[in-house]
Amino acid sequence: MRTAGEIAERIRSGQVSSREVTEQLLDRIADDDTINAVVEVRPEYALAAADGADATSPVGPLHGVPMTVKDCLNVAGMHTTWGNPAFAEYVADQDATVVERLQRAGAIIVGKSNVHTMLADFGQTVNEIYGRTNNPADLSRTPGGSSGGGAAALAADLTYLEYGSDLVGSIRLPAAYCGVYGLKPTNGLVPQRGFQVPGTPYLPSELPNLSTLGPLARSAADLRIALRATAGPEAPYSWQLTPPRHQRRLEDFRVGVVTDHPSAPVSGEVGDAMAATVDRLARSGAKIIEGWPDEVDPGEQAEEFGRQVGLFFALHGGEPTELTVDELLATERARMLARAKWQRYFENVDVFLCPTSFTVAFPHGSTTIDGQPYDAQVFWISHASLIGHPALSMPIGRTKGDLPVGAQVIGPWHEDDTAITFAELLAG
Repeated sequence: MRTAGEIAERIRSGQVSSREVTEQLLDRIADDDTINAVVEVRPEYALAAADGADATSPVGPLHGVPMTVKDCLNVAGMHTTWGNPAFAEYVADQDATVVERLQRAGAIIVGKSNVHTMLADFGQTVNEIYGRTNNPADLSRTPGGSSGGGAAALAADLTYLEYGSDLVGSIRLPAAYCGVYGLKPTNGLVPQRGFQVPGTPYLPSELPNLSTLGPLARSAADLRIALRATAGPEAPYSWQLTPPRHQRRLEDFRVGVVTDHPSAPVSGEVGDAMAATVDRLARSGAKIIEGWPDEVDPGEQAEEFGRQVGLFFALHGGEPTELTVDELLATERARMLARAKWQRYFENVDVFLCPTSFTVAFPHGSTTIDGQPYDAQVFWISHASLIGHPALSMPIGRTKGDLPVGAQVIGPWHEDDTAITFAELLAG
């Protein structure tokens, strides 16, 4: 399976046409009767766009590359259902900002990937409109949620690139369970216009927004390409991706490492893969700093993230909060204090490596996992979500049963490419 960057280069060099690549992808999607990852396609539009790409000079880093986006992002002329029967007939009349920018970079949006109903589950992807998405590594297991359709599509060669959303690990957990890459960028870095429940107007807000849009891909390099194409404020402002702290050698990195914690003890399979990865880092010459940042209580921060998620839903039309003004201010101070502790940590550390989840992909419909509560999946992803720092999941191996294992790389504030470059070098 090729990456989006490799396909773009083959199209630019004339080795293959965008039409050929797009036709082959559409055929694979049409033939899929097991994964159910891509739930709506627009073949005529995609083929016409591919012909247009073949007739013009390359216009961007994704020139002629067919891809999908999560079914919560508006694409003009396509349904945006959020997996909710109430929105089954809703058709967007305008592209989301990220869709506009991906197309400007040359990408062809061929279809939509499946989501969990209202994006309301981080561990599974199923809804009443399109049904259940299966994990390509084992059809009896979940691909994760709520971006499970996009992660499964990448793993099953049903797309070359995907764009999703992450509030409670909805990019990182599916990426880990399906064996692909997924980036939650620095919070606020990617504009969210066009990422609204149907019928809800887009209202820019200065209030904290834990939810973030970001790419899923088959390589760290593809994450960088997609982020460069989509990040930055709306016009008329301009933006550039901050260069990575180190570019060529893994040994230049100072790497914080935690591989286990009592709040979400890792399985033996995850623990073995993490230990092998840390050993490989040590052999590379990278400086390894074991343990959590000074003054960081990981259990306390995970609990604070839970409170923040409750406030997020209250802000976006969910159950009203019963917190007083003083309690709300205390919660916000706790969030910013947590960020300050991590930012001090990253003055002397380049990236922080830890599990993405305590487990590998688990059977559909599970309510407990390996004897642990279902919500234990949230522990490892909660810290980057709370502080808003960039975090990506990358594959680090497979179990004896051929299930993917993912590790999470957390980077400094607004230094997304430091995390991406580290993952790229670590993958070799």
